[in-house]
Amino acid sequence: MSDSEHDAGNETGIPRRVRRTFGDHGSFEPVDIDDSDGDGGDDDTNVWTSETTAFDGEVAVFSAGDGRLRFAVTVRVPSLSAVTADEVADVVETGWFETFERRVADVGGVTRGDHEFDPDVDRGVDDVVVRFELSDINERRGVDDAGALIDFVEGTYVQGVIPGYEYTEPVAGLISSARRQGGDEADGADGGAF
Repeated sequence: MSDSEHDAGNETGIPRRVRRTFGDHGSFEPVDIDDSDGDGGDDDTNVWTSETTAFDGEVAVFSAGDGRLRFAVTVRVPSLSAVTADEVADVVETGWFETFERRVADVGGVTRGDHEFDPDVDRGVDDVVVRFELSDINERRGVDDAGALIDFVEGTYVQGVIPGYEYTEPVAGLISSARRQGGDEADGADGGAF
């Protein structure tokens, strides 16, 4: 197979080099959502899930024309009340969500590429879904930026954890990890206040 055939991709318009880039990145696993050539391989995949976040992070890639790729990044995080053992008042939940939404919108400087973002933040009963889109001609930079956005959402979530509640997984583990990284283990081990 020639290099041009190898990079040509498939009918989804995604060059094979994009799949190699996701594989090389080490943070993503392919989601086999299509097998248009019937070979059972991952060459039809255009969706990858993040393996480095405690939350559900997903990146879908599409051809944007002129050699550019469009990366649709989706991160699903739990609502505050979904990860607390305690009852959370509606006013606290609403205030937490509004603060999280503002922080997520302040995404400048996180990515290597020169992008402007207007994230879509949707609040459900038990979760919040954050969506970003970016396009890039450089697949490595695009994949790196998609991963950085997923990490940014996780970090923003952890920064917004409200002290005084007893948290359940995955948030209790994130809090514990943040404490260890900050050298702050002595501040309590109940998984509560951050």
